[in-house]
Amino acid sequence: MAWIAGLWLVNTALLIIIAVREVRRPAKALTWISVGLVLPIIGFVCYLFVTNPVQMRRDKLVSSHNNPIALPPACGDSAFVIARALQPLSVSGLRTSYVQILTNGMETYGKLLQSIQAAQKTIDLEYYIYRNDHIGKRITDVLIDRALSGVNIRFIRDGWGSRSFPKHTVRRMMEAGIECRTIFPLRFPWVLSNLTYRDHCKIVIVDGKEAFMGGINVGDEYTGMKPDVGFWRDTHMRLTGETADDVKAVFEAHWKMASPDMLHSTRKAKFIPESAQLSDDKAIHPFPSGKTERSGYGWEWGSELGTMEGTHMGKASPSKDSHNVYIQIFEGNPGLPTPVIREMHFICLTQATRTIDVTNPYFIPDADIMMAIKTAAARGVRVRLLVPRQVIPKVAGAASRTYYGELVEAGIDVFQYNKGVLHAKVMIIDGEIAEVGSSNYDLRSYRLNYEVCAVMYHSDVARELTEQFERDLAEATPYRLEDHMHRTSSERMLDQAARLLSPLL
Repeated sequence: MAWIAGLWLVNTALLIIIAVREVRRPAKALTWISVGLVLPIIGFVCYLFVTNPVQMRRDKLVSSHNNPIALPPACGDSAFVIARALQPLSVSGLRTSYVQILTNGMETYGKLLQSIQAAQKTIDLEYYIYRNDHIGKRITDVLIDRALSGVNIRFIRDGWGSRSFPKHTVRRMMEAGIECRTIFPLRFPWVLSNLTYRDHCKIVIVDGKEAFMGGINVGDEYTGMKPDVGFWRDTHMRLTGETADDVKAVFEAHWKMASPDMLHSTRKAKFIPESAQLSDDKAIHPFPSGKTERSGYGWEWGSELGTMEGTHMGKASPSKDSHNVYIQIFEGNPGLPTPVIREMHFICLTQATRTIDVTNPYFIPDADIMMAIKTAAARGVRVRLLVPRQVIPKVAGAASRTYYGELVEAGIDVFQYNKGVLHAKVMIIDGEIAEVGSSNYDLRSYRLNYEVCAVMYHSDVARELTEQFERDLAEATPYRLEDHMHRTSSERMLDQAARLLSPLL
């Protein structure tokens, strides 16, 4: 039995090492200590593999602290306080750009394809998920067509989120002259030490003057017409102006750390894309006219996107529904001890004076964010939280449910979206400050992911997003304290177990 005692002593020492190393992150420490108790020694080995990254960026994109805060006089006190507090966390301080809010995948892909087709010099793309399905193939074919026309294109994908993206498609892209890289690819040594870290950004920069960012990846599910997924609500945005420089700075930092794709053939070859050579009048259509689709739903949403105007948009000209907005861009960086996106959320929540509206698919906050929201309600701020009833994966939804009762008790209105998948990541403060980006309210987005978010100061943008929030509420059900209390014992146990695993979700 002496070997059992020895094993216990060794494992205890290893768990103490975890506790000491993660003293600033109690939730993460508790998770790994639990793993170590269930799997002695093996749990510590897994901890070392997962939490010792080999190619992390540890520099921070920061602005000058001396840049003046020049918001319009019409902005309220909370806008000035928040803008000043967020200045040192932002990429390049306060900028101005035209902003167009895009509230579904169909609209986003239509605008994106127009802009890509109109590109003259450069296109930079970075996606967590980039699928080789109907919409993915269409965007890929347009990119190949533009590359063969002389446009310089760079493409970054996440090694985990886009792990199923086929090598033969990467080869087609590279043979057309597109430079392809992967962040944390699933191969040695990255698969051992960076599996838990992800590039969660969804950004495109066209000609350095126009940028897309938000919550929408590239995949059929984001169109809202994929039968096995159903309706999909999301929010993206198009920026034209100087803010595109900040988004490009984020891309450049990620490009430097990404791993180049190494394929046997990287020659330029002028060939016809899979879906046929593209002509200008068909550039925004997901499928060329007369093609036979592989499924009924592919033809259905392909036809819907095809009804949009085929005219090209100017590279940097604002559309009629754009707003000239003051913006700060923020990059989440897991290589830094201080989580930028978490601090940004905390400052916005604690400085709100009238209203807070939050839409987020994964609401699994840490203690500080929970306290910021609850104290805002205690100050008399009206706080509304919109979350999905249908959460993928289900374990994340179970962890999120453990917070709802506490929030409702604190006077916060919690609503569950019923119409389908809710994936939008939006916060609106005091009717004049709005945040849109890729980040969730969870420890993964705050500590483990590369993220990009924008905080905008403009009442018209806030109003547009609030109107969409109200439309989403019409499809939602209030979460009541009775709902929380009437959960079965098994549901409570499963929810609590999921919450324990939340730092790894």
